[in-house]
Amino acid sequence: MIAFSVTRRLRRTCSAVALFSFAALAAAPASAEISGGVVRIGVINDQSGPLSDPMGPGSVIAARLAVADFRKANPKLQVEIVTADHQNKPDIGATTVRKWFDVDGVDMVVDIGNSAVGLAVQNIIRERNKIAIYSAVATTELNGKQCAPTGLAWQHDSYNLVSGPIRTLVPQGQNSWFFIAADYAFGHNMVAESERVLAQAGGKTAGRIFHPIGASDYSSFLLQAQSSGAKVVAFANAGAQLVNSMKQWNEFGMNAGTQKPVAQLMFITDVHSMGPDISQGLTALTAFYWDVDDATRAFGRRFFEAHKAMPTSSQAAVYSGVLHYLRGVAASGSDQTDAVLKWMKSNPVDDFYAKGATIREDNKLVHDFFLVEVKKPADVKTPWGYYDVLARVPAKDVYFPLSESECPLVKK
Repeated sequence: MIAFSVTRRLRRTCSAVALFSFAALAAAPASAEISGGVVRIGVINDQSGPLSDPMGPGSVIAARLAVADFRKANPKLQVEIVTADHQNKPDIGATTVRKWFDVDGVDMVVDIGNSAVGLAVQNIIRERNKIAIYSAVATTELNGKQCAPTGLAWQHDSYNLVSGPIRTLVPQGQNSWFFIAADYAFGHNMVAESERVLAQAGGKTAGRIFHPIGASDYSSFLLQAQSSGAKVVAFANAGAQLVNSMKQWNEFGMNAGTQKPVAQLMFITDVHSMGPDISQGLTALTAFYWDVDDATRAFGRRFFEAHKAMPTSSQAAVYSGVLHYLRGVAASGSDQTDAVLKWMKSNPVDDFYAKGATIREDNKLVHDFFLVEVKKPADVKTPWGYYDVLARVPAKDVYFPLSESECPLVKK
């Protein structure tokens, strides 16, 4: 685990800031104290494995940028970021988060990026009454049957990701689907949600197959998809899994066939790794694209300067979640969970990622999405400018209806 202070200036003047903070806190009422004089935020995700490109070190950078922006208006509030690699293993993730809360004084955790790890963390935050902001956990269980009062879904879930493409493509005649999915909680949940939405839209499932998270050879899976005769082959995987799947799709000449590939979870880093010659025509739903407007482009340039890659939707969500949380700390004068959470739920998000978005009863941040398609290589005019935005999909069209929610927090 790596711990670091957020700014160089804070490191150089640590003693002076600590003394000032102590004096300020001593003068404040007991209910408005920052525990230990420091707000500690833990970024935990896959730092080196198949999900490290769309999250990983880039999410840490996004969190640091959020802290830097927050401190422009709140220079006297100390904030520290700690990071850890859960290696996509629930036991490692749970052990780390438990130690952070019980020993290291961490106030909030963010990112996670793996459904199985997310569900393990959900149990811990429920026990410890701590906040978790899930920027990239797709399983609908997180804000369904297993929702927790302090577990906030900031980006997407399986229902968001599958509903837009299915409801767009099925009416166009793309009504039979074969699923190639990762064999863990995310992949299984993604396929289950897809099949439910697909049936509602009048489509049918031609088959499904699950591969290990660390798979590198997808030939047998692709051949089964090809022989199924499905009009659409949907990939319910992410990061290096999707990249390798699509590379082999092209190697087998399936790009020249009639089957349409759909990425049910695609990050811009995946497209960059593949190149538009391989990924062209892939459609996906995304919560964020850096080249939408002036505000997203400004963040994209700042992030690129620090990371040498444009931000993914997950990394943008980390920035947004951390900034909104810190604004809650400043407004309440406390890092106590109940006070901060009350502010976060009572105030809309105010940033480039999801301006005006609010947290609804099941703890989902409700915001618009974008239906995108990867451009042909000749149409890519700027670095990382890979997407054509086909539609801005309003939040009302992509979120699971609250009336059907199984989250105990939802009032029936």
